[in-house]
Amino acid sequence: MIKPTFATRPRCRLYHAGVKPPSANRRLFVAAGAATALLGAAGCASRPSPSPVAALAPTGRLRASINLGNPVLARRDAATGQAVGVSVDLARALAEQLGVPVELIVVEGAARSVETVRSEQADIGFFAIDPLRSEGIRFTAPYVLIEGAYLVRNDSPLLHNAEVDWPGTRIVVARGSAYDLFLARTLRSAELVYAQTSPRVVDEFLTLRADVAAGVKQQLEADAVRVGGVRLLPGRFMVIEQAMGLPAGRGDLAAQALAAFVERAKASGLVAASLQRHGIQGALVAPAVRN
Repeated sequence: MIKPTFATRPRCRLYHAGVKPPSANRRLFVAAGAATALLGAAGCASRPSPSPVAALAPTGRLRASINLGNPVLARRDAATGQAVGVSVDLARALAEQLGVPVELIVVEGAARSVETVRSEQADIGFFAIDPLRSEGIRFTAPYVLIEGAYLVRNDSPLLHNAEVDWPGTRIVVARGSAYDLFLARTLRSAELVYAQTSPRVVDEFLTLRADVAAGVKQQLEADAVRVGGVRLLPGRFMVIEQAMGLPAGRGDLAAQALAAFVERAKASGLVAASLQRHGIQGALVAPAVRN
């Protein structure tokens, strides 16, 4: 008899014995198919196989690193001070499907989030895909596509993105961000100057009298309104693929379960609904990946 594989086992309930049945919201999400690849047991026994749960949440709770440096993904709610956003929604949905509580580990920058997951202080994180981050982290396919843009002063002679990479041009970027990693590889003449986090880029740009600020388009647009006297160059200099990631040592089962969750979240409309609920403009749900 051939033993059913993780991908072909029958659908089963996603909560352990003794845990209350799903809420109405969970039923809707399960109905969308978001969890069919996450858990399952041969013969659809009353409890799911513990292996994916143990691989993704070995402490019994799902520890999610939430980076506040990218406002497309997460920010602090002005009223409560709590982290909110699409990455928070995805972390909560995954924990609910696994039947474990979620613990949000909130950090201020991408570099810190990367290190938190690499060192297994967190079980999952939300990252821009970049080759330099692949050591120690396994990425899913992207769930959101966002744009990287340049900001300059109104009196700057720069009019187009192609004019930025020129000797003597100083570009302020958040250290360890996707833009830092990308520009460090691709710039030939311009110089990178570092801010500690993405929300501080424009302020550092103004303080240092630099030539260009680089970052998330939505963050730069908000900063342009806040400080005045600046403008964005038209278009974008890169497209950022935002994915979920987990420590590389968790193995194939955890990586496959997380990848399946991301695909179901896109297909079910969870990602799109979250972006809309949080008022995110300009970010696109990434296309589906077919295995």
